Amino acid sequence: MQTPSIRSILVAAILAAILLSSGMYAQTSYVHAEGKFLVDGKGQKLILRGTNLGNWLVLEGYMFRLDKGPSSAREIETLANELIGPTEAKEFWQKYREGYISREDIDFIAKQGFNAIRIPFHYRFFEEGNEEGFRLVDRVVEWAAADGLYVILDMHCAPGGQTGANIDDSWGFPWLFEDEASQRKTAAIWRRIAEHYRNNKTVIGYDLLNEPIPHYPELRKYNPRLEPLYKKIAAAIREVDTNHVLVLGGAQWDTNFSVFGPPFDKNLMYQFHKYWMTPNKEAIQEYLDFRDKYNVPIWMGESGENTDEWITKFRTLCDENEVSWTFWPYKKMDSPRSPVTFAKPVHWDEIVKYAARHAWMGDTENSVKVRPSVEESRAAFADLLEKIRFENKIVNHGYLRALGVNEK
Repeated sequence: MQTPSIRSILVAAILAAILLSSGMYAQTSYVHAEGKFLVDGKGQKLILRGTNLGNWLVLEGYMFRLDKGPSSAREIETLANELIGPTEAKEFWQKYREGYISREDIDFIAKQGFNAIRIPFHYRFFEEGNEEGFRLVDRVVEWAAADGLYVILDMHCAPGGQTGANIDDSWGFPWLFEDEASQRKTAAIWRRIAEHYRNNKTVIGYDLLNEPIPHYPELRKYNPRLEPLYKKIAAAIREVDTNHVLVLGGAQWDTNFSVFGPPFDKNLMYQFHKYWMTPNKEAIQEYLDFRDKYNVPIWMGESGENTDEWITKFRTLCDENEVSWTFWPYKKMDSPRSPVTFAKPVHWDEIVKYAARHAWMGDTENSVKVRPSVEESRAAFADLLEKIRFENKIVNHGYLRALGVNEK
């Protein structure tokens, strides 16, 4: 047997150092993109089958059954301020974020046979000086690691807003595409997040912008600006993290891949969302074609809000075509369309009725006459904190069967 020379050993060491500094060596021990699929740290193909932790770090009115009432996080928080007072409301939301997702929730998700969770978040929880986001997400990442689950972090609400709709808690317009300051802030927050998680192998990657640019004809003019913005954000992340996958969602609510050119990074995954369409192959063919054309992984990051029969058909379609998926959401109030649900709190119907009035400050005199009492409102919000606790969950067995997981 020939003994390696000192020169060959030095050359190998130098090459390893170069690969490590470039991130190429490090990537091989992390989940990363390799051809049309993700592979795990051992080089095995990885198909994600997961759920979204919606309504936790991004509030949405419909998941509280606030029909025809406040829809965005800011509007919901304003309602709470009005009904129970700003001091008590601030304390309430802190307790809500602490309790909505617990260790028991993550254990339950893992026991059902899921292997991934997507965490939608509001950028404000990761701004400089605000450590709440890291504290809450770090706990979930730690629990997920113990349970063998992967995590993808999703900026659902970007500075300025990438949609102008309720889901990004913006001001009714996608100002992110007009405002350079918001773009710099978005990139800086992602850089901060990436620096924090750059050595974490449970976190697969970063979903840079959720559902950018609605389908409204007036806003399609921003389509050409989407990929350049992704490149700016990616550059900021790659300054500190070469290990993690960058996830790019298409325009028009993550449906339009025509905005993309050839991949600009070696570790990308492209995301589409699909709701309320006929669950057949034609519905996803363009994304399969994109995967073939550019030899890149694709991911169905959101779908759901439909019957168990529809969920079964669409989930099966994704499985048959080896498309990773995370259905939306994990839980919400009083609904069969999620793995688990929870009951409405006491006096919640009165709050829903009042919230639907859309009253402004000029209507205060009339609002006071019809609003729930302070006592009823406080009882309702206190009961909500109880209802969201894991031990009070209601399991939607039909929905779990529709997702094809190993229900336990």
